Amino acid sequence: MQITVESEHTPTKSFIEFQREDIERSIPDRFELQVRQHSDRLAVQSDGGNLSYHELNRAANRVSHAILAQDCNSDEPVALLFKQGVSLIVASLGVLKTGKAYVPVDYSIPPAKATHILNDFEPRLILTDKNNLSLAHELASGSTKVLNVDALDAQLAETNPGLPISPDDLAYIHYTSGSTGEPKGVVENHRNELHNIMTNTNALRISPDDRISLVRANNVGATRDTLLALLNGAALFPLDIKESLADLARWLLEKDITVFTCVTSIFRHAVKNLSEKEQFPRLRLIHVGGEAISKADVDLYKKHFSDECLFVSRLGLSETETLTYYFINKQTEIKGERVPVGYPLEGNEILLLDEDGREIGPNQVGEIAVKSCYLALGYWRQPELTRAKFVTDPKGGPYRIYFTGDLGYRLPDGCLVHVGRKDFQVKIRGYRVEVPAVEMALLELAGIKQAVVIPWEGMPSTTRLVAYIVVEPGHGPTMKQLHESLKVKLPDYMRPSFFVVLDSLPLTANGKVDRKALPPPAHLRRGLDTPYLAASAPVEKALVHIWAEIMGIEGIGIRDDFSELGGDSLLAAQIASRINAMFPLNRPLNSLFEAPTVAQLSEYLREQEISPGQSTKVANLLLKVEEMSPEEIINAVVDMRGKGSNV
Repeated sequence: MQITVESEHTPTKSFIEFQREDIERSIPDRFELQVRQHSDRLAVQSDGGNLSYHELNRAANRVSHAILAQDCNSDEPVALLFKQGVSLIVASLGVLKTGKAYVPVDYSIPPAKATHILNDFEPRLILTDKNNLSLAHELASGSTKVLNVDALDAQLAETNPGLPISPDDLAYIHYTSGSTGEPKGVVENHRNELHNIMTNTNALRISPDDRISLVRANNVGATRDTLLALLNGAALFPLDIKESLADLARWLLEKDITVFTCVTSIFRHAVKNLSEKEQFPRLRLIHVGGEAISKADVDLYKKHFSDECLFVSRLGLSETETLTYYFINKQTEIKGERVPVGYPLEGNEILLLDEDGREIGPNQVGEIAVKSCYLALGYWRQPELTRAKFVTDPKGGPYRIYFTGDLGYRLPDGCLVHVGRKDFQVKIRGYRVEVPAVEMALLELAGIKQAVVIPWEGMPSTTRLVAYIVVEPGHGPTMKQLHESLKVKLPDYMRPSFFVVLDSLPLTANGKVDRKALPPPAHLRRGLDTPYLAASAPVEKALVHIWAEIMGIEGIGIRDDFSELGGDSLLAAQIASRINAMFPLNRPLNSLFEAPTVAQLSEYLREQEISPGQSTKVANLLLKVEEMSPEEIINAVVDMRGKGSNV
């Protein structure tokens, strides 16, 4: 069921619908139309200065003529190496005006990754500015030219090149982040990108009166945000989020932003530390996606923004662009932990498939596939992968189907709920666990600002969950409170075994949480509230040894709580079994939760030992065995048997 969003919010007074016939042209054609209609309006504003539409067009034309003066074939993509700002926007428009495709390369990514991208599409030309000139020369191969847009010939023409550009011509290649493998170049043409801008424009009612944020890195989302403004006569405000994250809320106020578009983690950064005094009178849309959105995020929106401002959840991918929207106002009730991603935009049909590729009904979780005429063309120089992921519609016609690798389900009214990546499903003790569901539960807890959960192979063939959290200064929960709170929300197999408290979560260039950069949990007691107290008596030392061996943790104190160390029922059973096998007891230990610390367990063993001192004898033997070679152990056992020991 496809639902339009016209009734969801009031259109701005100057909104003009983006017509379908306008996708059958080129991006420069649509931009130059805006230049004629809005010549003196503000187009771009950043620390690098302000440009009107007329000035932006002249600057882009100079770049296009400089490119055309180079000895490069017309079909070769051009690399762009800039930080976010005016120069990048000028350069990208300049490339498009030549009929070439551009490939943004983030200046801040590791050099090895940048080299991989450049080697993959082998540019003959890199565009850059004075700030990134030395890096461009380092990355350029022997035959690659570097063009500094800050040092162009003053005699270059500022007129439109006027080249014929087909809607089928390539517009750009955007490389994925590589979070699920090597970065892949996603190829798009002018028609598909204009279709995306059309559906976004009409859904969000973008008008020349809008002031749109650009806080993304050089990815598909940044291209959408840029063109959403510049192909509709609106003003665009780029911001390098890595340098200005702490001041984001103040910046939104100062710039009178009306449409704030960002990934979820950036929204949380911007809002979490707001007081009751901040007001955003001009902000009419908060457009969030790229990561899971929780009910707590919606509550933050309702707390800090006006009744006229809408909160927009969405689903989009590099290969599909924006697929769905879900509009939320102050009266919207979110049922359950997950916030829906909404209904498909025009031109997209959402399919939900089981493991055999068959369509499933409402409330059943399946892989999200997209049927459309406007999918990306494929992956640069990867025909086999393209054929595997982009499949011709078996029913015939112009449609193709893209298998996203994401999971979701439909509500009875057709609204889509995104569950997470197939990659983020893990098996814990035989149970299938959706990692985003655990993260949502953490974000619901008081004092938790951010949370990300990853599976961790703590011991061979044992997968456990590790939660990395950022807490409210002075208001963060204790480890005991975390464990107790999650017991109410989650079954034990879904509860993280370990919690690592960080000052901040590492972010990718796109503003998403960089899971690969999270520090590995050390094999130590982590963030416990209880001061460390070392074992001294033989029984305590033996128990610490058993716990450490089974749990994969070093440095266990005798007052450390088993649950807070990450213990679960399976580990408890293993430890109890080991203790019952080693210590002669009047009553076997049925559950470690009866004595959840080494100190308590040591006392339990002394109370239940068959004869006085028996536990100490066993503990001493265990500790001695740990220091003995295999031959010494065999000799000791033979000797003990000869003496008739009952141990």
